[in-house]
Amino acid sequence: MPSLENCFTLFKTDITGISIPKKFTFPIFYEPHELSLIATRELQEYLEQPQDWQHNFWNEKTGAGEAAGKMFGVLVVQKEEGELGYLSAFSGQIDGTMDIDPFVPAAYVEDFDKSYCDGQFKEFTKLSNQVAALEQTKEYTTALNNLNYLKEKASLLLEAQRKKHKLQSRELKAQLRQSSKTLDEQEFQKLKALQHQQHLNQKFLYREYEIYLLEKQQPFQVIVDQYQQQMEMLTQQRRQQSLELQDWIFKQYALLNARGERKNVLEIFNELQLGAPPASTGDCAAPKLLQYAFAKALKPIALAEFWWGKSSKSQIRKHKQFYPACRSKCEPILGHMLQGLDVEDNPLLVNPAVGKTMDVIYEDEAIIIVNKPEEFLSVPGKTIKDSVYSRLKELYPEATGPILVHRLDMSTSGILVATKNLEYYHFIQEQFVSRTITKRYVALLDGVLENENGMIELPLRVDLDNRPTQLVCYDYGKEARTKYQVIERRDAHTLVHFYPITGRTHQLRVHAAHASGLNAPIVGDDLYGTATNRLHLHAEFIKFIHPVTGKSVSFKAPVPF
Repeated sequence: MPSLENCFTLFKTDITGISIPKKFTFPIFYEPHELSLIATRELQEYLEQPQDWQHNFWNEKTGAGEAAGKMFGVLVVQKEEGELGYLSAFSGQIDGTMDIDPFVPAAYVEDFDKSYCDGQFKEFTKLSNQVAALEQTKEYTTALNNLNYLKEKASLLLEAQRKKHKLQSRELKAQLRQSSKTLDEQEFQKLKALQHQQHLNQKFLYREYEIYLLEKQQPFQVIVDQYQQQMEMLTQQRRQQSLELQDWIFKQYALLNARGERKNVLEIFNELQLGAPPASTGDCAAPKLLQYAFAKALKPIALAEFWWGKSSKSQIRKHKQFYPACRSKCEPILGHMLQGLDVEDNPLLVNPAVGKTMDVIYEDEAIIIVNKPEEFLSVPGKTIKDSVYSRLKELYPEATGPILVHRLDMSTSGILVATKNLEYYHFIQEQFVSRTITKRYVALLDGVLENENGMIELPLRVDLDNRPTQLVCYDYGKEARTKYQVIERRDAHTLVHFYPITGRTHQLRVHAAHASGLNAPIVGDDLYGTATNRLHLHAEFIKFIHPVTGKSVSFKAPVPF
């Protein structure tokens, strides 16, 4: 492990008079402390200088690989004698290594046997080469080509035979219909039986022809199966060895906490019954920083992580912006590593709706229209039960409903529709499914749009490493379409109407912020932009067919920003 002198950085900035926080940063949701901000600024000044190591943060044409930004972190720490400084780290690797001064090293044990990993990777390469060699064997490729040719030919021949039989069947049926007018019952039944036998004969001949074509393929099929079984066996062996190596690596990450206790990544995930840890768990900046601090008897004071460089094509990451630790990899292991530290309360467990009122702006025998405030759950969460749904249940204790027909993000304000029974719910829900409902949102964007209107089409899927954040994904994402119309431009901001055609999670937020969308995040978006006093997104208007009157009804809630 690198010496403390290599990784511990004294503040260049005068920090005299800045109070040390009473509690350590809650890493999943935080506002950076002043000391963290100073440490971040100093690290960013260092990153702006030429370095001995290489990483392509920005320019796709450098020849140094595809441009890829990276997460960095700073951990303000205090030595036993009271001296303050900070540690810095990056997630994953830079220039093919995890060990670059002045950054803290990887979080795995000091006696980590890299030679074992190298040996395993050589074995993986060997197995992969064996599979590739089998795939290129002349006997295999010749048999596979012949087999594919015969299969394609058989498919065409059998299709032609089916069409021929179908035509013959139609002719026989027509003959039977015509004969029913001229033949007596006994002769008609004989003809019908004869045609039935002809039909059976056709099926038999078709099956015999099918078997004949398969027999022609059989010699090549035997050869192909033999090779593919060998390839599958080697692939399975490689897969099993990969899983065993991954488990071995996770066991090398014996993570410390403030009490001096160690648990490896595999133990932590097993205890929490989370299944197999995601690949590279333990390699993010926050675990690296805490591991080094505990190993060197440094007291963690405050933490911050920020993005440096270009965002990937799927994620939304802004240069120099702060982000929380990821949920899937870091949250479980940080739960162990933070034990023994006095940590800030988890703000995600605090009910944001305390003291807020929920206005019912319309009600009749079938529907309830609510104007939901911002930072207010639509339905109960895992830990916070207060929500639009729960409050409606309190308001209408005798009703079989209310049933929310749709939802809004907790941070989004505006109109929600509820019904008083299941029949009315299904009536309106069908309009959502068929996309005949008209919805209009108002959003204030951080940026000035050039176009007056347009359509955004970016497919979305959940970020499995960081739920509930969404990714743009053309391979596995669901269709997501949004129309927009500029209302007015306000200095560096643009007020727009959004008309969502589909209703994906965080659709408007991602479509606004993503570089392939409007490239202008919604003001106050703490996930895809920059947090402010609130998310400036409001569900202003909705129109649908009333379940009782059958007439079109519409409702509007005034924009609160």
